[in-house]
Parts: sequence; C-alpha cells; structure tokens
Amino acid sequence: MAVGRPDADTGAVRIPRTLASEPGRTTRAATHALAGAARAARPGPLGTPTAARAAAAAVTAAVGAGAAAIAAGRWAGGAALRISPGRPLPTEPRLTVHDVTADRIALTRGFASGRPGVYGLVDGSARGVHAVVGPLDEAAEHTPDTVVRRLERVTRGTLEPGARVWLTPQVHTGDPRSALGLDYTETDVPSELGPLPAWFVPAARDTWVIAVHGLATTREHPMVVLDFLNRHKFPVLIPAHRGDPGAPRSPDGLDHLGETEWRDVDAALGHAVRKGAERVILYGWSTGATMALHTAARSPLRDRIAGLVLDSPVLDWAATVRALAAARGTPRLLLPLAVRAAEGRGGRGAERVPPVFAPDAIRVPTLVLHGPDDAIAPWEPSLRLADRLSSLVSLHTVRHAPHGALWNADPAEYEEQLRRFLVPLT
Repeated sequence: MAVGRPDADTGAVRIPRTLASEPGRTTRAATHALAGAARAARPGPLGTPTAARAAAAAVTAAVGAGAAAIAAGRWAGGAALRISPGRPLPTEPRLTVHDVTADRIALTRGFASGRPGVYGLVDGSARGVHAVVGPLDEAAEHTPDTVVRRLERVTRGTLEPGARVWLTPQVHTGDPRSALGLDYTETDVPSELGPLPAWFVPAARDTWVIAVHGLATTREHPMVVLDFLNRHKFPVLIPAHRGDPGAPRSPDGLDHLGETEWRDVDAALGHAVRKGAERVILYGWSTGATMALHTAARSPLRDRIAGLVLDSPVLDWAATVRALAAARGTPRLLLPLAVRAAEGRGGRGAERVPPVFAPDAIRVPTLVLHGPDDAIAPWEPSLRLADRLSSLVSLHTVRHAPHGALWNADPAEYEEQLRRFLVPLT
C-alpha cells in the first residue's frame, strides 16, 4: 500500500511514524491522502460496496491526511522559529556572481540585485565571503541576465565568478574598532540566562542608545548607524541576546520573535542605568524593535526610556511566522497549522503577552522606519500604529528596501531622519 493512498480493498491509509520528523515526505503524504480521499469518494451509487469502500477510504484518508498535516505544520512552525544569526533570511534569493573586477561586480538580474543602496554580500558560510556592494553602476554594460553594481570592498574571503551569494543588511564585520576605528570596551550584561556579551562605545551625552539587532543578523548589524551616533555624541551599548554567538542559548532553542528575548533588552537597560545612563533610547531592528516595545511597556525601569526607534518592527507575530514558514516552502493550506504550532512551541499563548497596540504600550516619542516592500514584517501595522498614536509616533516610509535594510536603501536620508528625531530628545 502506497504512503498516503487508500488501499483498494480496505480503504486504509498508511502514514509512517517517521514522517513526523521528515517534513517534505509528511507534506507530500498529506497532499496524496487528501487527493486519494477525493478520488475514492466519487465512484458508485449510494448503498453499493463500492460506495462503502469509497466512504471508508475517504474517512481513513482524511484522518491520515490530518495526522500528516499536523506533523508537517508542527515542523513548519518550529522551523519558522529557528533562525540562525548571520544567515540570510529565507525570503532573500540567492544570486550568482557572473563577473568581478576591482571595483565592479555583475550579479544575476532580479528584484534583489537591482535594489538601490549599499549592502553586504555573503555566501552564507560561517567564515566565508563578506563584501560590500554599492548602487547600480549606470555606466557599466548591463545584460538581460545581469546587473552591475559597484564593489566597494571585499572584507573577507575571495569573490569569484560562479559564487552563489546573498545580499544582507550587515555592511560591517568585526567590532567597532576594526570596522569603524571607534574606541570601545567589551562588557558583559548580567541576564536571567547568564552573561550577555556587549560592546560599549563611549561618548559625551548622558542619554545612551541601546541598539538591538533582529532576525538573521548579529551585533554587527547596528554598526551601520554607529558612526552616526558617535558623531552626535551618543554613548551606545550593543548587546547580544539569547541565541546569539557567545550568548546563552534560548531554553527551547527557538527564536520567539522578541516576546521572550525582550528580557535581555531589559537587562541591558538595567546595566546602562547602573553604569551612569540618565536616560536611554531603545533602538531596535526587526524583532529587536519588538523587544524594545515590550521593554518600554513592561520594564520596571521604563521611566528611564526617553524614546524608541523601531526599524522594520515585527508587530504582527502571526503574519511574520506565516511569511517565514511560506519562505521555507510550507504549502499555503498548512500555514495556519504552522502558525498555531509556532504559538504553542513558542509558549506565546501561555505567556499572554500584551499586544503592542495596548493604550499604554508606547508612552514616549517613537520613530518608526518601515516600508511596503518588507516581506517578513507587514508594513500595515506600522501605519495603524502611527495613525492611532499620532501624537507620539512618527512614521518614515522607505521604499524598495527589504526587511531590516532601510538604512541600506538610502543611508543619507535615513540618518537625517534619525538626527531630526534623536537630537531634540537630549
């Protein structure tokens, strides 16, 4: 008897137990079983043996399909919450390097390679290639299959034709001194799970910025604005959070999209206050923005928070899980199961996290930077947030930018929006 198909005599459907741990086969089994049920239900008039067998096949196939679908949904939900720091998001397409010179690089033509701005370029391995590419080179010869961008520098490794690469918002690698020439100290932030490694870049103001990275990035990502913040005399603390390299592991090994990780930001806030910060601005990207929101709403030290900067905030948890699961190949019909499974595995229902749209969630000036091209965190909740709390929340829209890469799309305009927002807060 074939997996997921009704037996010709009994109508039984076999769904092996091993499918629960094999997502591709589980999904195919669910699809075959549902199709088999539909076929089996068609033949023969009511009351005939054929109809009885068809009914039995339909019921058994539906049960088998349901079991397979639940298993596939559980896997997809868990996979959506397993996001490796420093690895490209599953929504980002892989590109081929077609040609490389000292100052130019030809990449596969597509919506990603044609984006405006400045990006990191990686091959996805732990210590592989990292380069920085600039805007499209309009003077270069573009073909129907390729685009040519400026190659700003190769930070690590060697770029060669044929290499398979991704664009990333992480432009810098290393630490503040090696990447930007800024003095800094390594410090540990005590947290409920253990010490969190952090960089502290000193400056003259007594209002600190705590910069928190988000999905698929590391502490290196906030360095895109570190030079700007340093020029404007803001001390900056860049902490790791649970699951990051060098930081404690999340107890269940999952990324909760900010809804438990916020406690690490709260720990960083406490550390900043103990070290002399009078006031603090929480600045988060992606799920780091979600962590900042939860900290502002729930921290015992929230009165020390002077403002929030939220870049590509994850405001609709379920929509982000759906997007991540879909990008990993989960069939559309199984996406609701994946979301429910992720909620269960992430403990979201048990913790009863208050929504960020609660009236008292935001009580300080807030700058939201977001755009309609975000495939991970929908833009519409940011629009609604700015509309609902217009006296506190300013929204700056950035187009043609993927999730967490708004600075990359137009660094000068992004930093001007930051300047207008941050300087009056101090």
